Amino acid sequence: MKKLFFLLIVVLCNATLFAQTTWNADPMHSNLSFSITHMGISDIDGLFNTFTASATTTKADFSDAVFELSTEVASINTQVEQRDKHLRSADFFDVEKYPKMTFKSTLIKKKSKNRYKLRGNLTMHGITKMVNLTLWYRGTVENPQSKAMISGFQISGTLKRSDFGIGSGFTEAMLSDFVKIKADCEFIKQ
Repeated sequence: MKKLFFLLIVVLCNATLFAQTTWNADPMHSNLSFSITHMGISDIDGLFNTFTASATTTKADFSDAVFELSTEVASINTQVEQRDKHLRSADFFDVEKYPKMTFKSTLIKKKSKNRYKLRGNLTMHGITKMVNLTLWYRGTVENPQSKAMISGFQISGTLKRSDFGIGSGFTEAMLSDFVKIKADCEFIKQ
């Protein structure tokens, strides 16, 4: 009986130690941005105003985390309404047909302290591709006002718009094929 009781205690302690924790991005302190070169001489920056992101992990250093992101593509904002309308059109994102962009990580690999390689499936414009990104875990703190635990992350990388059929009518001389992306997020422990 003592052995069974001891075994039960060990199992319960291990279940607590390896419990999965979910963290959700705080929209007030997070952004998803991009930058692309126009005509080889200037960078045009933009962001997506509406997106959700989460991380699920069992480890305090997030070394086993699964990151997920979903974006309302129509929320694209380059601060030029005429350009934003064009980007929403069938020439680029075709938001009527493809309203969401999603990402789910499939691999996280530690490269150095708080720096990881993040691999996952990105679906955009009806096409899903495996992409490699860089993840910087910036730490975890307690919010002094809400007492909630908050973790900071920066995810960055470079994509090829041609891989997703975005803006196929625009040559490299007009619009770079390479697009830099960056997500800066504060995640709140749920």
